[in-house]
Amino acid sequence: MTNMDTFTALALQITCHGVNQASDRQEARSLMQKTIHRLGQQIAASLAFIGADCRLIVLPEYFLTGFPMGESLSAWAEKACIEMDGVEYETLGKIAQKQSIFLAGNAYELDPNFPGLYFQTCFVIDPSGNIVLRYRRLNSMFAPTPHDVWDKYLDCYGWEGVFPVAKTAIGNLAAIASDEILFPEVARCLALRGAELFIHPTSEVYSGERSPKDSAKIARAVENMAYLVSTNTAGIVNTAIPSASANGGSKIIDYRGLILSETGSGESMATFAEIDLAALRRYRRRPGLKNLLSRQRLDLYIETYRQSRVYPVNTMLNQNVDCQHFRQTQQETIERLSEQRII
Repeated sequence: MTNMDTFTALALQITCHGVNQASDRQEARSLMQKTIHRLGQQIAASLAFIGADCRLIVLPEYFLTGFPMGESLSAWAEKACIEMDGVEYETLGKIAQKQSIFLAGNAYELDPNFPGLYFQTCFVIDPSGNIVLRYRRLNSMFAPTPHDVWDKYLDCYGWEGVFPVAKTAIGNLAAIASDEILFPEVARCLALRGAELFIHPTSEVYSGERSPKDSAKIARAVENMAYLVSTNTAGIVNTAIPSASANGGSKIIDYRGLILSETGSGESMATFAEIDLAALRRYRRRPGLKNLLSRQRLDLYIETYRQSRVYPVNTMLNQNVDCQHFRQTQQETIERLSEQRII
């Protein structure tokens, strides 16, 4: 595919079908394949409506499986996590190939370098069917992250594997997972590596009122002068939680913080908009007050970050833990920050 200055992006808001009630790995895999089959039909129909210039489709957070609800780390890994070269990626790659699109999403993924753990992974598949971006969520309340096994993770993947940016025919793509939109450092690190468009798979409460996450989405786009495509779930079914708890509000925001497209609740392909990379690049190279990237004085903040220790590193590197580990570590962190009179 030749480089494109303009194209259409789609935040495809679909229902998440949880696998929590599946009896075993085989049944869970069958449910995932049904989701992918249904997704293939929805993508084809959406493209027929939107037009041939739609080149990026972003799916919601954990669209294949839902999220763990009381399952142990080992049980969720066995039931709901996919392999890095698994059949699920292969099948999604065939959809991307057939439709000549970049297909982005989020899944729980196993990594042979870290047996017994899994990572919540944002991915981008290119029109040839290959994975060109694999970003592991760095801030999570209840799932392992690279930070929890930091030393070994850096040995395996280096800094480029921690903050990856894919240079593609539709610009420099990066991913931010779910409520990481509330952590400005993640987006800034990606922007400083050249990211022009943030992919944001999420599953969050939507009420029509501007939420902290919605405010953060606009802020991340403005302060990094980048597009943001945020796709929410259209509800989560086959779990114990009310199905519409995380339903609606997918949106596309431009580098000025303008909401180009937004939709309400339910399954929808209505959130699509033109991405104008040429305009973005002109904006980034124009001197003035609004050129926030060029005005960053990062040296001002280095010592504060270097001297500060909040959430501890490597807490899962050399030990087996259960789900209580996450709450316990956070509680200990809060107590330490209180003792230091930070909070």
